[in-house]
Amino acid sequence: MRKMKKILVLLTAFVLTAALLTACGKKDEQQNSAVKTESKTKARSLEEIKDSGQIVIGVFTDKKPFGYVDEKGKYQGYDVYFGNRIGKDLGVKVKYVPVEAASRVEYLTTGKVDIILANFTVTDERAEQVDFALPYMKVALGIVSPEKKLITKESQLKGKTLIVSKGTTAETYFTKHGKGVKLLKFDQYSEAFNALLDGRGDALSTDNTEVLAWAIENKGFKVGVDSIGNIDTIAPAVQKGNKELLNWINEEIKDLGKENFFHKDYEKTLKPVYGDAADPENLVVEGGEVK
Repeated sequence: MRKMKKILVLLTAFVLTAALLTACGKKDEQQNSAVKTESKTKARSLEEIKDSGQIVIGVFTDKKPFGYVDEKGKYQGYDVYFGNRIGKDLGVKVKYVPVEAASRVEYLTTGKVDIILANFTVTDERAEQVDFALPYMKVALGIVSPEKKLITKESQLKGKTLIVSKGTTAETYFTKHGKGVKLLKFDQYSEAFNALLDGRGDALSTDNTEVLAWAIENKGFKVGVDSIGNIDTIAPAVQKGNKELLNWINEEIKDLGKENFFHKDYEKTLKPVYGDAADPENLVVEGGEVK
């Protein structure tokens, strides 16, 4: 009899444990499902953007002269100049949201912004996660270093520390091709450039347009390598599948090309920095057509 009671107690405990595990499993599934639902928020339609009276655009705040905040707290730069025109032609106000290189994709997939205009280089990997519109600029990678220890060849980086920003094409390129190069990575561009100023690295790599602008404003530094790898393009990006907004931006870029808008953008935002050190024809793309 005692043996039978013991067996019943064990069976009861087993049944209760199984039930508890099943309940926990279902709860976990529900939680995971909720997380997946929250991880992607459906992009706003063009009508919703217009009805709200505001378009939300992700830009850099520390990447002069492309996207930055000036001493008065206003957003400025080549990307911002374009963003202001988008708002004007849509008939809405523009709300700028600061992003970092590594967060650009996430800000689109979670619906935090409608458009990314943050010097976003088009790559196959990124195109799997977001939809790119037509390009409005050309770019390659460059390397800036102290003039006294100038890096003039990519091969000279072997055994040295190269500073890059996370989520950039420079990080991707040197992770793949930089054998023997130690990468020092930062979340923000300002942190990366400060690290070069402080001597924590031998050189820094990012888009050649950026290293050139930075070297002009920082004495003692020079761009020793002005083009690495392929010539890439910079383009606006929207959430994957947001064809309505994507098509509108593409038509906007085509129309703006008829008035040479991006050359005007260059004259207003980039020329004051570059002067004669850069040729706009090597950077600007009009009407989405790369020449």
